[in-house]
Amino acid sequence: MQPHLALVCFVFGGFLPASARPEPRRRQQTDPGRCELPRSQRDLNSFFWLIRRDPPAYLFGTIHVPYTRVWDFIPENSKFAFQASSNVYFELDLTDPYTISGLASCQLLPHGENLQDVLPRDLYHRLKRHLEYVKLMLPHWMTPDQRGKGLYADYLFNAIAGNWERKRPVWVMLMVNSLTETDIRSRGVPVLDLYLAQEAERMKKRTGAVERVEEQCHPLNGLNFSQ
Repeated sequence: MQPHLALVCFVFGGFLPASARPEPRRRQQTDPGRCELPRSQRDLNSFFWLIRRDPPAYLFGTIHVPYTRVWDFIPENSKFAFQASSNVYFELDLTDPYTISGLASCQLLPHGENLQDVLPRDLYHRLKRHLEYVKLMLPHWMTPDQRGKGLYADYLFNAIAGNWERKRPVWVMLMVNSLTETDIRSRGVPVLDLYLAQEAERMKKRTGAVERVEEQCHPLNGLNFSQ
């Protein structure tokens, strides 16, 4: 499953220097069987767009992965726009406790149902066995740094998979996709959206969100099993 792509709007209160402005690039002929690494920061795809207005605004596409995985690949013009922006608007306000509790509530099955009530019996038992395997492996997947910070395997498992039997299938699928050794070893590192939100708060920028929790949840909760 592809990581979910979100948009972040940087409302910029000044002008970028010419060297930092995004410029359209000409499409070059490349060998379709080979991907080349970017030669410089300017060759990186920034997912960064200018909205021509006064003052200018910018749209920046983010991805829900630990920021340390992608930070070095974000071009300097995008970072400069963020630094210089006075207002920053995110997909959701991940620093707001009400957002987090709303996301948790919307994942639950209605009317007190449990997952075993809606999943085929064999699939439910396969899922249960897989989660038991993950719980067994979790202490081996954790890093020394995580353990040094007082993070325990049982706590981490419950933080990710707690109450899984009450969740809707689509949210359980997303949960299972995040229960890999690579993702577990990244726990404790904020995803890019959250890192930028934390930085914006630290820098005393005005922040906001362009979506409500319901707008995130209802499309996913409306999917049927075949979808």
